[in-house]
Amino acid sequence: MKNKYYLVVLFSMCYLFGYSQDTITQQAIEEAMDTVKYAGDTINSAAEKLYNDGIVSFNEGDYKSAIVSFTAALDSDSVFVNAAYNRGLSNNELHNFEKAKTDFDFVLNLNPDSNHLAYYQRGRVRSELDDDDGAIEDFGKSVGIDATHSESYYYRAVLKFGKQDYDGAIADYTKAIENKKKYAHAYNDRGSAKRMKDDFEGAVRDYKMAVGFNSKMAFTYNNLGSALKRLEKFDEAIVAYSKAIKLKPAYKIAINNRGSAKFEAKDYEGAIQDFTKVIAADSKYAFAYNNRAAAKLKLKDYRGAIQDCNKALQLDSDYGYAYLNRGIAKEMLRNAQGACDDWEKAREYGVENSESYIKQSCDL
Repeated sequence: MKNKYYLVVLFSMCYLFGYSQDTITQQAIEEAMDTVKYAGDTINSAAEKLYNDGIVSFNEGDYKSAIVSFTAALDSDSVFVNAAYNRGLSNNELHNFEKAKTDFDFVLNLNPDSNHLAYYQRGRVRSELDDDDGAIEDFGKSVGIDATHSESYYYRAVLKFGKQDYDGAIADYTKAIENKKKYAHAYNDRGSAKRMKDDFEGAVRDYKMAVGFNSKMAFTYNNLGSALKRLEKFDEAIVAYSKAIKLKPAYKIAINNRGSAKFEAKDYEGAIQDFTKVIAADSKYAFAYNNRAAAKLKLKDYRGAIQDCNKALQLDSDYGYAYLNRGIAKEMLRNAQGACDDWEKAREYGVENSESYIKQSCDL
C-alpha cells in the first residue's frame, strides 16, 4: 500500500460575521438628519439645544453623555425623531442592543415608510440580538426604500451566508458591490461564498479584487492562498500566504496553511519550518503537531512523527488523523499491533481512510 499522510489544513475563510460596526461619523449623522423626518410641526429651542449637546458628546465618543442629552431632548419634545435615532446609535455603540432596538422601533413607528437608515440600524441590532430573520427583514425594507444602500445588501448577505444560502448571499454581495465599486469586504465575502459552492476560480478573482482595493487585509490573502491551493496552484498559494504573514506576523492559521501548501509542493523541510513556527507561537495548537508529523513521515523521520502525534493527542485525545498518522509511523517501525490499534482509534473517530489501512495490514 502506498502510504498517504494526512494534514489538517485550516483554511479560515474569515467571513465577516460579527464584523465590527462602522464608527458613526458626523457625515453619517448628517445623512441621518437628512433622511429622518421630524414627526412634529417644529422643534422647540430647548429640545434643539439638548440635541446639539448630544451630537457633540457623540462625536467625542462620550456615548453615555450623548444618551443623557438625547433623552432630555425627547423629554422636551416627545416626537423628536432625530434624538431617538441618535440615542439608538449611542446605545448601539455601548452594546445596549435592546435599548437601541427600542429607539429604532420608536423612529420607525413614527416614520415607517421613509427611513431606510433606521431599518438598516435596527437590522444590525437585531443581528446582535440573534434575531437573524428579523434582521434580514429589516435590511430588505431598507433596500426597498433605497435600492442603492450597499451596507444593507452586505449585511443581509452575511446573514444569508450564515444560513448556508450561498446563492442568496452572492446575489446580495453583488448588489453591494454594484452600489459601492471598491467594497473590498464584499469582494472578500463573495469569494468565500463562491468557495462554499466549489467555485474556486471565481473565489480567486474576488479575493484578488478585494486586496486590489485594500492591500492591508491579511485574512483575504489567507483566503486567496486557500482557494489557490484547492486549484493545486501551490506556488501561488505560498506567495499569498506569505503576504498574509508579512501583514500579520503572528497569523498562525496562515503560517499553518503555508506549511500545508509547501507540503503539497513537496517542500517538506519548508513545511516543517512553518509548522514549527506555529508551535512556537502556540504550543497547544494540535493541528500543527499533526501536520509536522505528516511532513516528518515524508522525510522518514518516523520516531519524530510519533512524538508529534503523541503531542497532538495529548492536546486533543479525539484527534482521529493524529491516530492515523501515528499508526503509519508505527507500521514503518515494524510495530504492527501498535499501528492497527491506532488505525482502529482513527476509525472510531470517523477517519474514513483508516478502513483501507486496517483491511490491508491488520488481522480481521
